[in-house]
Amino acid sequence: MEDEQFRQLHGIVLKSPMLSALLQHWDEIAHPDSWLAAGAIAQTVWNHKFGFPPAHGINDIDIVYFDASDLSEDAEAERAARVRRAFSDFPVWIDVKNEARVHLWYEAKFGHSINPYQSTADAIATFPTTATAVGLCPHNGNLDHCAPFGLSDLLGGVVRPNKKQISREIYEQKVSRWVSVWPNLSVVGWFEGE
Repeated sequence: MEDEQFRQLHGIVLKSPMLSALLQHWDEIAHPDSWLAAGAIAQTVWNHKFGFPPAHGINDIDIVYFDASDLSEDAEAERAARVRRAFSDFPVWIDVKNEARVHLWYEAKFGHSINPYQSTADAIATFPTTATAVGLCPHNGNLDHCAPFGLSDLLGGVVRPNKKQISREIYEQKVSRWVSVWPNLSVVGWFEGE
């Protein structure tokens, strides 16, 4: 079933002019352990599922990578600027984050500390919802995926909290925006299923 779900995801993503262009030129990103991740993937799937244009509601594209050899903010900013220049014709913001350095700023932003991630996949497993905890990466002519919670929620239009790091407040803020843009999402409440 997972292979069929991945083929379905792959087909949906390749129908998106924006995401397919990014993946086709992935060599221009050239970051270690780099993945297209999170919201833009989920939102592209939701647009397909609910009959919206491929870029409907997408505000940014997340590219995550893992480079423990340079945890400086400057190095991350330089990599991000290079990627944005390479894809300057994109109509949305491209957010580039070194997951190896998230633990350095997480507490100041979210109020509690986290342990350092060990890889990009380790970071993706903490993303706020099961549907957005997904990454795609071109590799040797194929498209690899990282989906620690599987693809059923993503493909089914289900938003379910991944409580590994986020708070109820963050989850509900995300859900509030998403249901205003994709009203047919099936939302699992913070306390459901406990």
